[in-house]
Amino acid sequence: MIAESLLRLRGFAWPILIGLVAGGAAVLFGGAGAFWGLLALALAVAMIAQFVSFQEPVLRPPEQDPDDPVALLPPLTRLLLERLPMPVMLLDEDERVLFVNHAMRDVLGPGLDRKRASSVLRNPEVLAAIAAAGRGETVDVPFTLPVPVERHFQAYAARISVQPAVSVLLLHDLTVVRKSERMRADFVANANHELRTPLAAVTGFIDTLRGHARDDAQAREQFLDIMAKETARMRRLIQDLLSLTRIEMNEHVKPESPVDLEGAVRQAVAGVSPLAAQDGITVSLDVAADLPRVAGEHDELVQLFQNLVHNAIKYGREGGEVRVSLMRVNPGRQDEMVAVAVRDDGEGIAAAAIPRLTERFYRVDVKRSRERGGTGLGLAIVKHIVNRHQGRLAIESKPGEGSTFTVFLPPAPDVEQAGEAAEKAEKPAPSASVTEML
Repeated sequence: MIAESLLRLRGFAWPILIGLVAGGAAVLFGGAGAFWGLLALALAVAMIAQFVSFQEPVLRPPEQDPDDPVALLPPLTRLLLERLPMPVMLLDEDERVLFVNHAMRDVLGPGLDRKRASSVLRNPEVLAAIAAAGRGETVDVPFTLPVPVERHFQAYAARISVQPAVSVLLLHDLTVVRKSERMRADFVANANHELRTPLAAVTGFIDTLRGHARDDAQAREQFLDIMAKETARMRRLIQDLLSLTRIEMNEHVKPESPVDLEGAVRQAVAGVSPLAAQDGITVSLDVAADLPRVAGEHDELVQLFQNLVHNAIKYGREGGEVRVSLMRVNPGRQDEMVAVAVRDDGEGIAAAAIPRLTERFYRVDVKRSRERGGTGLGLAIVKHIVNRHQGRLAIESKPGEGSTFTVFLPPAPDVEQAGEAAEKAEKPAPSASVTEML
């Protein structure tokens, strides 16, 4: 302490000595007034210097470790880049990652610092653009990330510093634009294909009623009943197509609101209970204790479980039971998930059909599906909702033993951590039945 105090006094020695000489000269040549004026000026200068010294950490960045990958960025610049909604990556002359913002980590995942661009981006066109940027060129190329959910980007690469050499990679998300183009084409094609049959039937019955069946009361009632069913089928088909289009449009946007999964499942079961009652089917619900919330969209989760329970009712045994179970998988671990299993006691599904169940308009039993009001889009909707919620869908079935559809979802509230855990989670071990992971 004494040595430190002496060092501080030594640092003030020259200013004190200069002050004494200047004060003596002021008294000698200008009188006492000049001395007090000089003293006031010195105090003002000292106060300004002290203020600047106090503000130095704000006005100038502190000294940083040269091995720090973001040492080149002042705190304000780093904060600005971190909060940009556009994915940003800075690379050095060896194409190693110096900095990535939050938006880029959402696209490419965590743990990117100091890795080479070729180990985090496997697209040849983007890597060629980064190499060209290192040579001083400015390049932009389109590219697609196919997993975990297909996303489309326009990549812009340019050199922003020569010494030290630093390049920037910016990504412009074109997913919504590309999907809207594809969805419009798919919607027209699907609507044209699937609506053609019911429209032809309705048109044919109208022509019949206008012709020789005009005065046939029995035929009229029969045809009107068929026409009502066909138009209801067209309405359901259009609603499902619009719903699927909307879900696919937002599939790449991860929902972050905490949702009470038990409440969503109970609402879904209540919505399809009248259908179960018609066939004398009992829907039972088994909920584990201390079930955590999940990160998601409440309405989409309700739709997801309505589709699964409705399918179980349609293909279950008349007078049978549909069991819905909510449970925790790997509780307390980093890869914890919340699972909802929907099991029916119907005829089961052949192994060859399971991989195609989530395809649009695919039906195992076309006749039965249409008789029960199915559109062939229910499980396609389920698959895309599960994908958007960073979850997994497992399908287990054996002919004659019923089917079980299990949805695994990451828990809330830490959506980002749960999403990373979901990617690292181990897939459930396959049983004697056939299992498909989507």
